[in-house]
Amino acid sequence: MIRALAITISTRAAAGVYPDRSGPVLADLLREAGCTVDGPVVVPDGAAVELALRDAVAAGYDVVVTTGGTGLNPNDVTPEMTRLVLDREVPGIAEAIRAAGIAAGVPAAALSRGIAGQANRTIILNLPGSTGGVRDGMAVLGLLLEHAVDQARGGDHPRPNPAQ
Repeated sequence: MIRALAITISTRAAAGVYPDRSGPVLADLLREAGCTVDGPVVVPDGAAVELALRDAVAAGYDVVVTTGGTGLNPNDVTPEMTRLVLDREVPGIAEAIRAAGIAAGVPAAALSRGIAGQANRTIILNLPGSTGGVRDGMAVLGLLLEHAVDQARGGDHPRPNPAQ
């Protein structure tokens, strides 16, 4: 079983100005992908993102997916905070998510600065803060998640049966 944490990054949602809309969608989609899910945890933009990610890695989550803070607004620093936690980046995941969004007719998908990577054995991925961006991102991640987590745990690549 894959243990996942959904984190919403939004200063206004964390302050109760409005409800978190993308986090519940993210948590539901992670469950549909076969994960046991905690969250969504809602944190404000900034240093709280780094702290939440470090806590998640220390807690041993297999995957942590964030929603929000990936745009061009000066307060959007989720990728920068994520980089402080990562041991190494896995750029292909974020690139595939942006490409899928553009192919689906959402040119603004190119504006997401979300990144993906690995901290210890935890896969961390940043998704946009919109429910549509979460759905589009999870459509891609759902295809990769099981193999990525297996690899992070030290698994080998699947090999075709030579007898076939």
